[in-house]
Amino acid sequence: MYRTIVLAYDGTLEGRLALREGARLAQICNARVVLMAVLEPAGEMYVGDFGTIYPPEDRRPDVQRILDEGFARLTRMGLRPEARLEIGDAAERITSVAQQVSADLVVVGHHKQGAIARWLLGSVTNSLSNTLACSLLVARHEISDDVLFSSDTSQSVILS
Repeated sequence: MYRTIVLAYDGTLEGRLALREGARLAQICNARVVLMAVLEPAGEMYVGDFGTIYPPEDRRPDVQRILDEGFARLTRMGLRPEARLEIGDAAERITSVAQQVSADLVVVGHHKQGAIARWLLGSVTNSLSNTLACSLLVARHEISDDVLFSSDTSQSVILS
């Protein structure tokens, strides 16, 4: 069903749930897995004493650690993921990578936002649903370790 799955991972609880759910689908479908994390550049500058301007701190090492953590989790699950650290707008980078790797499915976590936050900041999920040329799974279910680490790929995913 799915040959190539892109897992967008940010290290949050919602991201971990999505990683597990996407990993289980990859196991069942014997799909190629492309794990990605996106570093969204901060546009702000900091002004210190005497008007000195400082650029924002480099968050690349933190995002790389998150990506490495996700890679290790997927490897422990018996998958052989490809890892990509992307820089830019999350929705644009996810869409671009999905297109580059000919993804059949993109899996993301769901981050709840209020109406004002969604209006001010926008929604990555909404942007993806409008731009992706493949299926989008907004994962919310927890997959147990028993199911995830089972060698039986015919075992169905039971979602409550």
